[in-house]
Amino acid sequence: MYSYIEKPIWTYIFIILCTIMFVFQNLTDYWIYLAFFPAYAFRMPWTFITSIFLHADIEHLLFNMIALFFFGLGLENIVGRRLFVIIFILSGIFGNIGYLITDPSSIIPGIGASGAIYGVVGTLVVLTPFRRVFLYGLFPIPLILLVALWTIIDLAGLFSPSTVAHGAHLAGLVVGILFGVYLRRYLVRVEYY
Repeated sequence: MYSYIEKPIWTYIFIILCTIMFVFQNLTDYWIYLAFFPAYAFRMPWTFITSIFLHADIEHLLFNMIALFFFGLGLENIVGRRLFVIIFILSGIFGNIGYLITDPSSIIPGIGASGAIYGVVGTLVVLTPFRRVFLYGLFPIPLILLVALWTIIDLAGLFSPSTVAHGAHLAGLVVGILFGVYLRRYLVRVEYY
């Protein structure tokens, strides 16, 4: 349905950058100036972007990087490098805005690429809803079902206290879906010419 645009590179760059930043976090306390705190968001506006590349622990990093590897490569192959970067960064920024909206006075740092990855997945699900993915690495299901499950979990999570910024996930997903709707119209139109 969609044509190959260019070989992915940014998925790998973002994985490498997140890994480097994780090492940085474990060697110094300066990472705190890069983390997103809703209560201080407008005093530290750079954190809307820098926090995307930080992670709480090795499990958080690994889960996000595995998701970024599979979903990122899939999307970058479809939309190309430039659009992939735009989708990733804007979804991450809006993920932080989602955290800000759902918990505006929080002084718990929001870190991680989850909002950006949810945006990638949101775009991918609109473009390829029946792409086969493996739940827990074992059970093949269509991507649209996985996204529906994640959405239900995050919506429920908004109403139960946890260390997960569910608002960030949902905001990133919405931005990704909006990109997908726009791109689907454009890519399908191009296909017929």
